[in-house]
Amino acid sequence: MGKSIPLDEGVDVLVILGFAMILAFMALIMTKRLTPMVALIIVPTVFGLFAGAGLGLGDMIVDALKDLAPTAALLMFAIMFFGIMIDVGLFDPLIRFIVRFLGDDPAKVVLGTALLAGAVSLDGDGSTTFIITTSAMLPIYLRLGMSPVVLTCVAGLVNGTLNIVPWGGPTARAAAALKVSPSDIFVPMLPSLAVGLVVAFALVWVLGVRERNRVGSLALSEPFATEGGGEPRRRFGVLQGGRLIRGAQAAPGARGSVDTRGIVTVRGGGAAATADTATATLAGTALDPGRPTLRPRLIWVNLALTLVVMVLLVIDVLPLAYIFMVGSALALIVNFPKLRAQADEIVAHAPSIVGVVSMVLAAGVLVGVLNGTGMVTAMAQWVVDIVPASMGPFLAVITGLLSIPMTFFMSNDAFYYGILPILSETAATYGISPVEMARASIIGQPVHLQSPLVPAILLLVSLAGVNLGDHHKKVLWRALLVSLVMLAVGVLLGAVPFG
Repeated sequence: MGKSIPLDEGVDVLVILGFAMILAFMALIMTKRLTPMVALIIVPTVFGLFAGAGLGLGDMIVDALKDLAPTAALLMFAIMFFGIMIDVGLFDPLIRFIVRFLGDDPAKVVLGTALLAGAVSLDGDGSTTFIITTSAMLPIYLRLGMSPVVLTCVAGLVNGTLNIVPWGGPTARAAAALKVSPSDIFVPMLPSLAVGLVVAFALVWVLGVRERNRVGSLALSEPFATEGGGEPRRRFGVLQGGRLIRGAQAAPGARGSVDTRGIVTVRGGGAAATADTATATLAGTALDPGRPTLRPRLIWVNLALTLVVMVLLVIDVLPLAYIFMVGSALALIVNFPKLRAQADEIVAHAPSIVGVVSMVLAAGVLVGVLNGTGMVTAMAQWVVDIVPASMGPFLAVITGLLSIPMTFFMSNDAFYYGILPILSETAATYGISPVEMARASIIGQPVHLQSPLVPAILLLVSLAGVNLGDHHKKVLWRALLVSLVMLAVGVLLGAVPFG
C-alpha cells in the first residue's frame, strides 16, 4: 500500500501504455474517426508494438482468439436462431400486444423497452436479453421514427443494473474469488439494487419524454379504403402500413416516408432518426404481415423449441454455443425443409452475424495485447499500490469506486480474480471482511456492461444498427450515476462499510 513502482522496472511504462491505449480507443470510436472493429484491431496493435511485443504479438492475439471462439460461436448461432424465430412470426403476437398496450406514445414505448429488458434480464444472460428486446422493440422504434440509440441505452442501462443477480457472472466471480456465498453478497445489496432500478427507470422516463418531444406522437395509417361502395374510412395503427401521420409535437419540418417494407424514415427537424433498412437486419421483415417466411401453423412448435432452448440455457447443462447450434439447425429443418429455403434464410441473417462476430473477434486483439504484454497486471498492481495506507479503513468504498472504471477497461475475470483478492487481503488488516469487499466490487456493473470488451453490448449495437460511440455518449454517464447511487445506498445501509 502506498509503494511506488520505479520507472526502470518497466511497470510504469506498461501502465501508461495501457491507459493510453484504452483512452485512444474510446476517443477514436466516440469521435467516429474509426469504426469499432477497425479501432479494436489497429489501436492495440500499435500500442502492443510500443510495449515491445514484436513478433510475439501474433501469438498473444491467437491465444485470446482461442478463448473468444466459443463466444463468437454463441453469438453467431444465437442471432441465427432468434432471427429465424422473428422471420417465422413467433414474436409477432408479443409485438402486437406491446403496441396495443403502449399505443403510439414514444415515452411509453421507451418505458416498455425498459420493462421488457428488465424482465428478460432476470435470466442473467445479456445476449439473450438484447436479442429478445431488440427483436421486439426495434421495429416499433423504426416505425415511430424514434432513435435506436435510445433503445440500446435503455436496454444496456437496465440490464447492467440487474447484472448483479447471484446467478449472473459478476457476483459468482466475486464469490468464487473470495470464497464466500453468492447469497451473502447479493441479499444485503437488494436495497441498493432496488434504488438503482428506480433511478434507472427515472432516467429512462426522461429519455422517453425527450423522445416524445423530439418526434411527437407518430402513427402509420392505411390509405383510404371503401367497403361496399360506401364512404371511405381511415384506420390508424402502428402495425397498419400506409402514410406517416406527424403528431403536433413533431420537430418542425419533419416529414415521413414509408419504404417498401413499411418502415418509416423521419428526416428534418433536428436530429431525427433514420430507419435504415440496410442496417436494421432484424427489423426489416419483423412486422410485415405478408412476408413469405411466416409459419403461423408452426407457432406452437416454434414456441416449444424456443422454450426448450431457454430452459437449457438457464440450467446450464450444455455449452451455450452448442445449444444454439442445435436449436438453429432444428429451426431451419422445421420451418424451411427445402435446401434452397434454408440457404436463403441463412444468407438473410449474414449481415447481423458478420457485424457482431467480427467485433467480438476484433476484441481479441485488445484482450490479447492487454494480457500478453502484461498491461492488465501492471495496471492492477499500480491501482493497488497508489492507495495510501491511511485510506485502508475506506478500502470497501474505494473498491466500489475502482470497480466502475476498471471493469470497463478490463474483463470481469481480470478484475475479480486479479485485483479483488489483493484488495481484499489488504482490507482484512483493517477489519473489512471478504464478503463486504465482494459487495462493493459489484457496484460497477452498470458501467461494465457498456464496455467494448463485453460481447453482449457489441451484439446489441450491431442488431440495432447503432454506432458504439453514440451508444457510449448516451449511456455512460447514466450508468455511472446508477452505480454511484447504488454505492451510496450500500454505504448508508451498512452493506458496504465506510471507515
